[in-house]
Amino acid sequence: MVRLYTKDLNIGYGERLIIKDLSIEIPDKQITTIIGSNGCGKSTLLKAITRIISHQSGAILLDGQEIAKENTKSLAKKMAILPQTPESVSGLTVGELVSYGRFPYQKGFGRLTKKDYEVIDWALEVTGTTEFKYRSVDALSGGQRQRVWIAMALAQETEIIFLDEPTTYLDMAHQLEVLELLQKLNREQERTIIMVLHDLNQAARFADYLIALKDGNIIKSGNCEEVITPEVLRGVFQIDAQIGRDPRTNKPMCLTYNLLKGDNQDEKINDSIRIHAIAGR
Repeated sequence: MVRLYTKDLNIGYGERLIIKDLSIEIPDKQITTIIGSNGCGKSTLLKAITRIISHQSGAILLDGQEIAKENTKSLAKKMAILPQTPESVSGLTVGELVSYGRFPYQKGFGRLTKKDYEVIDWALEVTGTTEFKYRSVDALSGGQRQRVWIAMALAQETEIIFLDEPTTYLDMAHQLEVLELLQKLNREQERTIIMVLHDLNQAARFADYLIALKDGNIIKSGNCEEVITPEVLRGVFQIDAQIGRDPRTNKPMCLTYNLLKGDNQDEKINDSIRIHAIAGR
C-alpha cells in the first residue's frame, strides 16, 4: 500500500536543480532508507516532502492530497520530521522539549491537557527516556538526546516519521540503539519510517525498502537484495564493492571496497547509472 508519493518532482535553490523529475512511492508501514553520496539531494528531498522547503514543480501527495495545499497543523498530525542537526532552546528539560510535539493539537492559549500529558509520558516510556524527564536536555549524552528528539516526534502521534541522518555523531552503540528503537516503532506500532543513512550496512540491515540517489535522480529502488549490489554501488558511489552476507541477518553487506580507477572509470559509471536508472523507474 502506498499513501505517500511524488510525481515529476523538481526541487532547487534559485536556478540550480537538485532533484529532477523525481517520481517515487514510499511503502506504507515500512522502513524506507535513502542512500547516496553527499550533495545528491537526500536531505533536500526530505525537506521538500515535509514542506520545510518548497518544490519548484511536480507534486507531493499524501492520501491523494497535495501536501502543499494542506493546513500546517493538519499536516503536522500526519507526519513528523527529525532534522539532521536538531537544536533545542538552551535550558529546556526533557519533558518540556517532548511537549513541543503536542503543538498541532493545542488550542487557545496552548495549555497542555490531560491527554497531552498522557501522550508525553507514553513517548518518554517508549523511547526509554522517562528517567530524564526533569533533566536538562543539555546534560544528556548524544544517544540520550537523540532518543529524546524521537520522543518529541512520537508525541506528535503521526503515522509517518522522517529522520535525516539520525545516527550522525553517535558512537556505534548509540547508533544501534537508535536504529533498533526505530525498528521497534515500525514493527510494533506500524509507524512508517523514512530516513537518510550514510552507513550502507546499517541501511541494508534495518530498511525494508531502499532508494539510491545520485545527482537528484533515482539509480535504483527496491529491497536491499536489489539495491546493495556491486553494480548499483558503482553507479551511486563510484566504488568497486565486494558484497557478502551479514551472518546475523543474512542480508547483503558491503565487506570492503576500492575507489574506481582507470581510463574507463567514467564510462563504467555512466553505463551503470543509465542501466539502473531505467530499472529503478
